[in-house]
Amino acid sequence: MSTAVKVAIVGATGKTGSSIVNGLLASETKFDITALARPASVDNEAHNALRNRGIHVVSADLTGPKEELVKTLTGIDVVISCIVYNGLSDQIPLAEAAKEAGVKRFVPCDFSTPTTRGVMTMHDQKSDILASVQRLYLPYTVIDVGWWSLQGIPAVASGRTKHVVRELINVLPGDGTVPIAYTDLPDIGTYVAKIIVDPRTLNRKVFAYTEVLSTNQVDELVEELSGEKAIRKHLSAETVRDAIASAHAALAKDPTDQSTRFNLLLNEYVNCWGLRGDNTPEYAKYLGYLDFKELYPGVTGKTLRTIIAEVLDGKRGGE
Repeated sequence: MSTAVKVAIVGATGKTGSSIVNGLLASETKFDITALARPASVDNEAHNALRNRGIHVVSADLTGPKEELVKTLTGIDVVISCIVYNGLSDQIPLAEAAKEAGVKRFVPCDFSTPTTRGVMTMHDQKSDILASVQRLYLPYTVIDVGWWSLQGIPAVASGRTKHVVRELINVLPGDGTVPIAYTDLPDIGTYVAKIIVDPRTLNRKVFAYTEVLSTNQVDELVEELSGEKAIRKHLSAETVRDAIASAHAALAKDPTDQSTRFNLLLNEYVNCWGLRGDNTPEYAKYLGYLDFKELYPGVTGKTLRTIIAEVLDGKRGGE
């Protein structure tokens, strides 16, 4: 493109947001990037670091006066939301302002595992956000990226993977044979840079992923490369589903219990990608997603074999 595509990002200093910033800056497409920051954090160290990279940082109160947000978004081509999970509803006034400002594409905060309604509470909330966007007749693109590759790496007895292992999700659901689509976090930005300038993805959902492996296959890779036994906590389908039911019951009594809400989120994720098998290209296609690999066959991300080798050699830290 001869002129820069103007992109505004909510959550540009977060993990997904940072990956997207890096991907846009490294892209062959020229992007003019604006980070929308909460007024309280607009001058913090993270946002100053973005300024040093040539990124505009502006104060934006998503729940403040709409006219101010419309003014901020006027002239922006693409709005990308990487908002924190407990702020998803703030995307509704953001979308309303984007519509009034004439934004050409709105990317809501999905960047997760594809599924259907009734499986994950958070996904249902994201579906409600998309419905709000569609009621506005605001052009959009939904991007899901599967499960982060590092989150799939198990522990080993020597502790060589300890710095990337997250104990709460270091689990073996069921028999470990369910296929799971993985994407390395740094590759998300590379994929997004392609998707948001492609007319084929306008008003569509895209499943962007790097590879598909079962939990057992990931463990076999770790064992091959480390010479050690993979260590995970086994979770039966009954255990996971009982935990989900218990969390729902507890939240019905106390909807403000954030600890229970987080436990529900984790178990619903495990059920989605580890038991139901929703996090696959085949199921995503069934749900109507476009397949990133078919759209961009020449674009490849980092595989788990490479990532595991980097982790074992101490060349890759946690996220």
